[in-house]
Amino acid sequence: MILEWLGAAPVILAAVLVVFLPGMLSLAAAGMRGLALVAFAPVMTTAVASLAAIALSLLGIAWSAWSFAIVIVLITAIAWFVGRLLPLRGQQTQASTPHAWMLPTGLAIGMLISFSRIAFYISDPAAISQTNDAVFHLNALRYVQETGSASAFDLNAFIGASGFYPAAWHALASQVALVTGAGIPVVVNAVTIVIAAVVWPLGMAWLARTISGSTTVAAYAAVLSSAMQLFPLLLVQWGVLYPNALSVALIPASVAVVVSLPSWSRAARPAGSIAQAGIFIAIALCALVFAQTSSVLVFGLISMIWFSWWMLAQTNRSMLVRWIAVIAGWLVLAAVWVAFSRSTGGSHWPPFRGKFEVWFDIVFNSQLRIPAAWGISVLMLIGLVVVALRARQRWLVAAWLALSALYVLAATFGIAIVRDGLLGPWYADPYRIAALAPIAVIPLAAVGFDAIVRAVIGRVRNKKSSATAIIAASLAILSLATVVVVAVRPVGMPDVIMNKFEEESLYRESATSYLSFDERKLLESLDRFVDDDATVIGNPSTGLAFGYFLSGVDVFPRTWSPPMTAQWQQIATGLRDVAADPAICEALAAYSNPEYVLDFGLGETYAGRYEVPGMTGFAGQEGFELITEVGDASLWRITACSH
Repeated sequence: MILEWLGAAPVILAAVLVVFLPGMLSLAAAGMRGLALVAFAPVMTTAVASLAAIALSLLGIAWSAWSFAIVIVLITAIAWFVGRLLPLRGQQTQASTPHAWMLPTGLAIGMLISFSRIAFYISDPAAISQTNDAVFHLNALRYVQETGSASAFDLNAFIGASGFYPAAWHALASQVALVTGAGIPVVVNAVTIVIAAVVWPLGMAWLARTISGSTTVAAYAAVLSSAMQLFPLLLVQWGVLYPNALSVALIPASVAVVVSLPSWSRAARPAGSIAQAGIFIAIALCALVFAQTSSVLVFGLISMIWFSWWMLAQTNRSMLVRWIAVIAGWLVLAAVWVAFSRSTGGSHWPPFRGKFEVWFDIVFNSQLRIPAAWGISVLMLIGLVVVALRARQRWLVAAWLALSALYVLAATFGIAIVRDGLLGPWYADPYRIAALAPIAVIPLAAVGFDAIVRAVIGRVRNKKSSATAIIAASLAILSLATVVVVAVRPVGMPDVIMNKFEEESLYRESATSYLSFDERKLLESLDRFVDDDATVIGNPSTGLAFGYFLSGVDVFPRTWSPPMTAQWQQIATGLRDVAADPAICEALAAYSNPEYVLDFGLGETYAGRYEVPGMTGFAGQEGFELITEVGDASLWRITACSH
């Protein structure tokens, strides 16, 4: 496995450059420096890439490495000009501290642990997630390559739909594919590694430092960012939710830039401060909208909690003005929340947890029945006490309570207005909501660990022990403990509906997996057996729907969800008897008279999966001609209908 990942190193490096370099160039040109520059760069890149993809599509310019490079140059020039008008004095490189070495060390350790954890779970850089949503996202990347458009308003067209779809992840991943020429599975896994092991630790470190004002706490947060299964690992397992993973990884840096705004205000005129705040909030909102719209609400919720604490503490403004600002902010957030709730399909998930059990989940970070994270939970509880005693940091307690409340509602409340109205932006999905918890838990745990270390230093000070040595030892102990925890904890994914754990990695192919060995081999060679303009149909509850991205052939459906039409129902139940039922040919005409059908078996009955009896067992049936087969997977020409 190690050799395979070493072979994928150039693609991973390219993914790092694609995700970080555009943002770093423009932010550096504007005057941002230090940790803020690196941590906020992915947010900036995501916003730029998303808007660029839309603009290029409207102009009729293909989405390519060259067209994106030209956009980056233009944005960097604009950022330089804006930086001259609104200098970011508050974000200049800070003076060195006695423990400045801790932050890069903590980041390196946290990144290495996260990389190892995700790489071990994926196993092979070319592995494909055996999950429903992977079908959509990988096929979407193929569509971007073929059409030259990564616009959020074009992406849905590959499944015959229209309208907005958050396509930031697809824009970034497609750029990696364009730059490297690597296969889609390798590109997807490389981008996943970068999001989990680079973007997330940097964002958590900056958020922790912004909250605490301590580089030491930031270093602890960087290490601890790899410790929880809830994120980033869970969203690599569940779904698989690539856009959600990107959006959640961007939230810490997005919140950190908001919390940092007062430090800029002290270095700029009021009008300049307002303009700076507006620009950076707009960048964060843009990135999150195009990454995954529901994350805008989390960003808004945490930011408004901080803003309320900060604004009400200002004594240089009248109480009336402060309360008007706070109330107005919450009303705007509520309006956006309602709008987002109405724009989704509502709740798709029932409650699954008892009203007493759910509190154990929150306190010991065992959401979704994941084994309790005892160590980090103890540190979190200590951190809660510490920040509750500090007026400027007390808002973090409220943020933790707010994120916890979302999980409580998702896990236990069955009231329609709660599940559809409040939790609708996440489809009331407890996985998406549980993955938000580390945003507050990690900084709290870092503060808690720092409090323990400071207490130890205070106790041994009379023995002339070196504070630096103790802090260095504490970082080593925390890193070792995190390595041990990650190494020995099971990584099975909980299934809250079926009340079981998926013990094996969902990236492992087998003879019985969603996309089996035989199915993948046949799909990868599909273009050798069918005409360029041919359509191939089959049961998407098998590995069939991966066929479009693996071969470029028009395989239908291109997503895990089959069409909900009367014609498709006829095909799904009766295609194998087409020679005896002319109505089936009429139903096929509704889907452009597909010439071929793939027999990958009956399918399965599982959440989001279906048994399709009409698309299997063609041997000996009149109206079909065998074209090729690999093991149990076979391709047939439909001869019963004249096309």
